[in-house]
Amino acid sequence: MRSICLPVDLELPDLDRLDAIVGTRRSVRRGDALYRADDAFQSLYAVRSGSFKTVVVHRDGGEQVTGLFLPGDPLGLDGVCHDAHACDAVALEDSSVCVIPFALFDAFCHDVKPMQRHFYRMMGSAIVRESNLLMVLGTMTAEQRVAAFLLNLSERFRTRGYSPTAFSLRMTREEMGSYLGIKLETVSRMFSKFQKDGLLETQGKSIHLLDLEGLARI
Repeated sequence: MRSICLPVDLELPDLDRLDAIVGTRRSVRRGDALYRADDAFQSLYAVRSGSFKTVVVHRDGGEQVTGLFLPGDPLGLDGVCHDAHACDAVALEDSSVCVIPFALFDAFCHDVKPMQRHFYRMMGSAIVRESNLLMVLGTMTAEQRVAAFLLNLSERFRTRGYSPTAFSLRMTREEMGSYLGIKLETVSRMFSKFQKDGLLETQGKSIHLLDLEGLARI
């Protein structure tokens, strides 16, 4: 995960200093929250293993899934703006994170420009992800939304050195529907259609993408 979490030009002494800052690892069991909305913002987190979803709870108690985070992804950037978290971060499976105290990390970034630039890129990537999600929700059909979601996952797994075509999807169909703005029944129907069309195979949470180019053409 180093190439995702850290800039490539970080010097060894700076790495040692960063290791001293990121000295704590935290385990989060499936279904438990790493943090909740309105919790005071104190730390950033880097997903070390497992996966997380971020969730916004509406006034009526309904939940909206707003993000899916894999190993190497940063969590907690939502707290930088108002010194409090804006959403819940919930483990989709037994997971672990590296805890990065923000005050210490901020001082480190001030002194080490490559890390500062890398942090800006991470924040920029978070903005781009949200913009892309708005585009998906605003312009794509349900079929295109599910295809785009699977292709995005494929690319994210590829950049982490995993198979881009065979992986486990820890989100439930209902969570995926919440994230993509479509109903559970529609998600299930799209998976059945893709399987019938020879684009993928599913077995429980395991997904095997058979035709990436076909999914991209949808």
